[in-house]
Amino acid sequence: MSKDNDTRADAPGKAGADKRTEPHTPEPTAPTQKTERSAGKDTSSKLKPTRISGAWVAVIVAVIVLVFLLIFILQNSTSVTVHYFGASGTLPLGVALLFASVGGALLVALIGVARVFQLRRFARKAGRGDHAA
Repeated sequence: MSKDNDTRADAPGKAGADKRTEPHTPEPTAPTQKTERSAGKDTSSKLKPTRISGAWVAVIVAVIVLVFLLIFILQNSTSVTVHYFGASGTLPLGVALLFASVGGALLVALIGVARVFQLRRFARKAGRGDHAA
């Protein structure tokens, strides 16, 4: 059968050879395989994200958020009276809302830290139990 494949190109005038050559097209498959290989090389040569690049992205996002926060505070500079546990004072509205959001963020962080300590303690106890058995 491989001899027929080799002789098909030599004898294009034969009717049987023309029918066999239609499904067999070696030329297009070879460049496709080469492009797939080169595409594989391109994907493997991509730079992987590093910790420093992640830190730079975080810094840029933080700066953008701080700029929006500063704009918010400057646009909401009217004074308001704030009452908290019997104490009262006058603050710009933007600053009062900033304090409220910082307080909420600290509360969420406190709960997160407590959960991390709880999971670490559980992992230590589970690790001791595995080594003893």
